[in-house]
Amino acid sequence: MNLVLIFESDFIRENTVRLKERRLEHIQNILQAEPGQTLKVGFLNGLIGLGKVTEITQQFVDLEVELYDNPPASIPITAILALPRPKMVRRIIQNIASIGVKELYFINSYHVEKSYWQSPALKAETIREHLIHGLEQGQDTVMPNVHLRKRFKPFMEDELPSIAQNAKLRLLAHPYNSQPCPQELEGNTIIALGPERGFTKYEADKFIDNQFKPTSLGKRILKVEIALTFLLGKLCP
Repeated sequence: MNLVLIFESDFIRENTVRLKERRLEHIQNILQAEPGQTLKVGFLNGLIGLGKVTEITQQFVDLEVELYDNPPASIPITAILALPRPKMVRRIIQNIASIGVKELYFINSYHVEKSYWQSPALKAETIREHLIHGLEQGQDTVMPNVHLRKRFKPFMEDELPSIAQNAKLRLLAHPYNSQPCPQELEGNTIIALGPERGFTKYEADKFIDNQFKPTSLGKRILKVEIALTFLLGKLCP
């Protein structure tokens, strides 16, 4: 937790928040904060600043907060991923929030196990929890949007054209007939990654029909979360 994220419901007075449970435990046991100490704080979808510890007990910690700085700029990338295994979903959600990606779509694919869509990892409250952890890690406050799309063809035909209309670069991570990955962003970018077994030819062709360029990440077969991080690292300065 590199930033203590605070919410409207935390305020007990105009400039004072009261934190309990997970955030109290971290401030008390990990940061070992004492009255008078200042911590980096951020208001959800708002400014970043400092919080001065005014009181700390076993039940709560009060911070007097001053918010004055903008959160870091987001990365102009929209990520489309075939839904991976539930354990990987959690890590991916945290990672994109830490890195600064603000739009993430999990979509269906022939090689996606149907049971994945029933996972508790896709519950709204679980997604929100992991997004918050990612924001705290990356010292950001702006909540990303995570979209779940269970039907491949309607997404490709009805949604993708409008999602990608302002993208200057559209990349499909695909090992066949592909070009090397670009080394930097060229403006708004949209990237698509399939499951570990890859998109089917039909699915890949649908992306190509939408002007996605097949892009190679090298000869190695990577897990989805590694491939995503690798691709973002290539594109982001």
